[in-house]
Amino acid sequence: MTVDGRVTLVPLGREFYLRPTLAVAADLVGKVLVHRAPRGVTSGMIVEVEAYVGERDPACHASAGPTARNLPMYGEPGHAYVYLNYGVHALFNIVTEAAGCPAAVLVRALAPLEGLALMRRRRARYRGASRMPDEALCRGPGNLARAMGITLKHNRIDLCGSPLSVEDRGFSPGPLVWSRRIGISAGAEKMWRCSVAGHRSVSAGR
Repeated sequence: MTVDGRVTLVPLGREFYLRPTLAVAADLVGKVLVHRAPRGVTSGMIVEVEAYVGERDPACHASAGPTARNLPMYGEPGHAYVYLNYGVHALFNIVTEAAGCPAAVLVRALAPLEGLALMRRRRARYRGASRMPDEALCRGPGNLARAMGITLKHNRIDLCGSPLSVEDRGFSPGPLVWSRRIGISAGAEKMWRCSVAGHRSVSAGR
């Protein structure tokens, strides 16, 4: 939208997320994840995501039905679902589809745009972070969350109206490719990983 001739960036609305998860996943690529934190603003263009859909998806946290951990997936779309992987790395997901239909998109990688110095400080525990190429700062979901300052306190936060949000800045990311989800065993055959073809910030396939 514009105000007095100036472009004002606003978060994506609820209706964007209230759609089939695979469609949301594809449309998230090229959008910009922004975190306006007290320490500064960090942002990056989304270049890699994975979809997890419903109780029949064996790789989805909802495959065993509702639990205290996965309850955000059953809630309103457009909220964050953040959990610890192996008790160490926070992983950032976006809830999709209607309430009661557990589904989410895992944001796996960003191409950094703003706040790169802050991202490096947040990742300082990683040996060689000061010399890390820019494109590696948010490569992989655990690295992304650390660089962006996303933690468990952001679980359930409303991405449609909070300091953590997703914006459409009109970027054209390039050709997209669908491939197998990585880092899982059950459900690995589903081609539900969407990424920008050949982008240097995309995770290496395993």
